[in-house]
Amino acid sequence: MRAIAVGALRGDPVLVELPKPEPRPGEVRVRVEYASLNPLDWQVLDGSAGDLAPAPQSFPFVVGVDYAGRVDMIGGGENRFRVGDAVFGRAGVTDTCGSYGEYLCVPQDSAITLVPRGLDPRAAAALPSAGMAAAQILEAVEPRGHDTLLVVGAAGGVGCCLTQLARARDVRVIAAVRGDERSRMGSLGAAATVDLTAGPSADALSHACPDGIDALADLASAAPDAFAGHAAAVRPGGIALSTRGAAAGARLPEGVRGVDFRLDPSPVLLDVLAAGAADGVLRVLVDAELPLEEAPQALERNRAGGARGKTVIVVRAPGRC
Repeated sequence: MRAIAVGALRGDPVLVELPKPEPRPGEVRVRVEYASLNPLDWQVLDGSAGDLAPAPQSFPFVVGVDYAGRVDMIGGGENRFRVGDAVFGRAGVTDTCGSYGEYLCVPQDSAITLVPRGLDPRAAAALPSAGMAAAQILEAVEPRGHDTLLVVGAAGGVGCCLTQLARARDVRVIAAVRGDERSRMGSLGAAATVDLTAGPSADALSHACPDGIDALADLASAAPDAFAGHAAAVRPGGIALSTRGAAAGARLPEGVRGVDFRLDPSPVLLDVLAAGAADGVLRVLVDAELPLEEAPQALERNRAGGARGKTVIVVRAPGRC
């Protein structure tokens, strides 16, 4: 099978030919049609994911966790899927069998579920990590209706989902981005958009939320100082959450609780998000669709920052033998 893999830690991802993986008891093999790119994909390859995921130990290591495709083979034992089922999900980041390959083996009781009728498989592939993270971040920061949530890195996949889910709860979202994204973020429900191209701006944040911020979800800052700079706008009693592990080492304002977020994938949560996406309540924004052989370049662009929406990788076109 064709796959994008690395041969060593911090190696360059390249297109290779590998044997098809064989499902073990309790697993299913998925013929992957689409994968989606997440920053965690290249962070794992660099060994820079920290507590979010360990560095790979076995090689070749196939990149990627999010996927959509069809069940191709079922391992021994009881299983809730059948050959031919359209499925999507999130593979474990420690597996050598990643989603940037034409076949993927995953436990049937992992974060995998059926693609509901009405949900395009491209959107399904883009949903798992971003959608589940957004839903669990919203629960972690505990906003109530009419509270103000500052989302740093709001233009990426997680931020776009989080903005929509928060707005649906009547939470006022301030989207902090790079560049002019006012129209786009406004269409997703952001009450105001702040451009951080030149760095954090206390004046811009004060203008957007003069009464202060109840919670921060920082999806972009890896350095504790940068995270603390954004958390300075949070009112006492509020929560400042980091998806990059920056909260633990940050000096936060008195009365502000820091949280380092960890995703807890769940097939039940996937079902809920997929139903919302199929009904049009949650829009999955796909910024780019690329063939598998262009995935290494897409990883480099994502590493440079400033992601817009999701990048979907066509691994194996539907219907191709």
